Amino acid sequence: MKPVACTLFESNYHFGVAALVNSLYKEGFRGDFYAGFRGKLPEWSTIASKNADLNWEGAKTMNVAKDLKLHFIPITSNYHLTNYKPDFMLQLLQGPAAGANSIFYFDPDVVVSRPWSMFIEWINCGVALCEDINSPLPQYHPRRIAWRTYFEKYGLCLKFKESFYANGGFIGVNLKNVGFLTLWKRIQEAMSYEIGGLQNSMFRNAKLLETMGGAFSPFAKTDQDALNATVEAYSDKISFVPKDGMGFIPGIQLMHHALGTPKPWHWKPISQALAGKAPRQVDRLYWKSVAGPIAVNSKFEIQQQNVAISIAAAIGRFYSRSN
Repeated sequence: MKPVACTLFESNYHFGVAALVNSLYKEGFRGDFYAGFRGKLPEWSTIASKNADLNWEGAKTMNVAKDLKLHFIPITSNYHLTNYKPDFMLQLLQGPAAGANSIFYFDPDVVVSRPWSMFIEWINCGVALCEDINSPLPQYHPRRIAWRTYFEKYGLCLKFKESFYANGGFIGVNLKNVGFLTLWKRIQEAMSYEIGGLQNSMFRNAKLLETMGGAFSPFAKTDQDALNATVEAYSDKISFVPKDGMGFIPGIQLMHHALGTPKPWHWKPISQALAGKAPRQVDRLYWKSVAGPIAVNSKFEIQQQNVAISIAAAIGRFYSRSN
């Protein structure tokens, strides 16, 4: 039995998927990676072939490198993909990845920067989560009170654990803690009545979700709020890594999460630097991860982008000195 990893993507986020898989491979991940997708597959995946063994209609498999397979899993649900994470992970464990002993989810705009062995060690401490950049959220914050009040109607008892507020871009669980995913799914389904269905998310109809509860809207972050409500409802151990885990601050930096826009594959280093925005570490790591084993850019394009990042960094230092 081996651990598996997965993500969900659509549209141009396939660039991020390639960089994520490459970074995992570089850091020692071997085995099966499952990419749930909506829409068309990217051109770089044309070597993928149909795989009936996965028992999932339309699934394809791509042999990326020795001991690494990338499985493309079509998603037919109308859920916004950010709200589909626990469902997808459970479906994998009950189907194509039934032999796995643990599962890790990464958003497709994440690049891994530490050895895979650290992630394996992490999930032995409890459900693995990373602190969000907007954390903490204290015990009696109105949003936490709103969660407890709302979910009580559905027979779910939430109890405060700690003020850390988790980012929804990563979660790791072993089979012992798979009940966390079942509970997260149940909490999201209860939340759906309040937000008008799980097709809505922080990335779609965000203003509507915010106005529903004003400044203290309990579900403006949809899956992320549901994830944190699940932390309070779950009775077993949660293993939080602080903000440095996603590269939000200096520290261990297990991975780097490209929040906001533009994403690294759309980042124009020099024009951004002239606008006062220096290259981020996640941009540097992204362009170091796209060369292979999944090659989505030519060597010339990668070299050109890395040179542009170096120039942009120099511009940033110049403006910094002038201030």
